[in-house]
Amino acid sequence: MNLPNKITLFRVLMIPIVMVIGELAFLQETYMFNTNFLTTGNFILLILFLVCAFSDFLDGYIARKQNIVTNFGKFADPLADKIVVLALYVILLEQANALAGWMVTLIFAREFIVTGFRVIAASQNINIAAGWLGKIKTNLQFLSIAVLLVFGSMDNQIAQIVILVILYATVLMTIISGTEYIIKNRKVLVDEKE
Repeated sequence: MNLPNKITLFRVLMIPIVMVIGELAFLQETYMFNTNFLTTGNFILLILFLVCAFSDFLDGYIARKQNIVTNFGKFADPLADKIVVLALYVILLEQANALAGWMVTLIFAREFIVTGFRVIAASQNINIAAGWLGKIKTNLQFLSIAVLLVFGSMDNQIAQIVILVILYATVLMTIISGTEYIIKNRKVLVDEKE
């Protein structure tokens, strides 16, 4: 259990905390900084989300710098990231006016498909590196979650338009990066001829 894996494990342990805070009604009924849109619960979730995002950067940086690659890290790191992101989208689906169920469904579908590809590739000892479209998708997801946590329940037309633009960009990049991923890695689905 090296340092990058410990950081990944920390992120895994944050997931139930995120879920519990998202469900505590009293935290969603009080407001931070005398605003009428940023709740205490969402402020705490934003801090936890930023900690998780930084820990994702940190464990990747340390693993690359020290050239530490483990099977646990290859499995747990992307899985922890996806579960944190998906958990927050589910929580935000109940709160944010602009976030729709079909958006979350497309995001879930893309992540499940990519995870399935990675499992099959791993069984064939093929390592699939993340592409730059996937990295843009991830950054847009992070941005959309942060914006939704802070402004998602704000009753302001301009704020809602900005949120919708970010959400549509996120969903579009989710579809584009998922399609690229499938096309580039379709060979892992082809059975080898004996």
